[in-house]
Amino acid sequence: MAVGNASIYYHLNLEQFHVLRSSNRPSCCKGRGLLVKQGMEWGFSTRAQCRVATIARHISPALCSAPNPFMMGTQAIVDGGIQIRADVRDALERGFPVVALESTIISHGMPYPQNFETAKEVESIVRDSGAVPATIAILDGAPCIGLEEAELKKLAQLGKKAIKTSRRDIAHVIAKQATGATTVSATMFFAAKVGISVFVTGGIGGVHRDGEITMDVSSDLTELGRTAVTVVCAGVKSILDIPRTLEFLETQGVTVIGYGTDEFPAFFTPRSGCKAPTRVNTAEECAAITVANMNMGLQSGILVGVPIPAHYAAAAEPVEIAIQTSLKEIKDKNITGAAVTPFVLNRVNELTGGASLSANIALIKNNARVGSEIAIATAALVEGS
Repeated sequence: MAVGNASIYYHLNLEQFHVLRSSNRPSCCKGRGLLVKQGMEWGFSTRAQCRVATIARHISPALCSAPNPFMMGTQAIVDGGIQIRADVRDALERGFPVVALESTIISHGMPYPQNFETAKEVESIVRDSGAVPATIAILDGAPCIGLEEAELKKLAQLGKKAIKTSRRDIAHVIAKQATGATTVSATMFFAAKVGISVFVTGGIGGVHRDGEITMDVSSDLTELGRTAVTVVCAGVKSILDIPRTLEFLETQGVTVIGYGTDEFPAFFTPRSGCKAPTRVNTAEECAAITVANMNMGLQSGILVGVPIPAHYAAAAEPVEIAIQTSLKEIKDKNITGAAVTPFVLNRVNELTGGASLSANIALIKNNARVGSEIAIATAALVEGS
């Protein structure tokens, strides 16, 4: 279905979006934009609301039955009690570019205060690029799309006391009214829920080494297979089995892109030895793929691998040695599940004398710049459709 396709309209009845086919519209109203109904009155929405409704349906059909976030005051609430910060809500309503950001990188990805400073700097990069940042987390049981600086600081100080929240943990964290830092899968879920089409992170999870034995496969991969969000990252973390991860993504029907490279990046280093299935060289090319994904209603995500800038990349050999050492320690200490990645990243940072942490901070900032450009280009394409 094309973005803005005239054969599908959204019928706004009080607080809910419903699909209304053009055959059901009054003939006098055809061709005049998005027809809406509030109570018993028919009228026409703004072009921005039309764009947002269209994007929301392509990304998350469930949103069509959610309360309308544009008619519920300064703090928008959608189904499930999701809270949207006012500037994020306003940007979504107007069709402006919004970039989703995860929160696990704040709580579990690096120590305080580097995590807090990095989070602020990343949001500033997004703003300075011309987009609106929306860091996503669950605070005291409330899913939040966009955090205030005080909330970012609280999450950074909580660190690993915050629950590392993937899709499977969302209901549990909300029911306990706990604080959860969202992983890639949970961040994608919430981004799609409110109509954000671009999400920036450091790196994604994948198939763990020896995954054919342990069956340890990140939920990030299955989320990419069922949620139409463009994820901008520095590739698959090099602590994982990259070839098997790319094979799994192919099985899930995920479009995998190398941004300015033929080789899929490996998080700390720009080269993995694995060919990227698709290459783009500009944000506009990536935006065109994102919009085509919306148009076709594929309901699967797009993974954009952005190589870490060469002058920040940790030398591949010492990082790989540190990874092998930490993986051996994992087996010796019987560390499993969600504890694996934070342990390995911390040990690799220790063993490389902080070089991997510096690389981690550099790559997320670089991803934020690229992701913002993609979000801006995507919004422009939707605007012009």
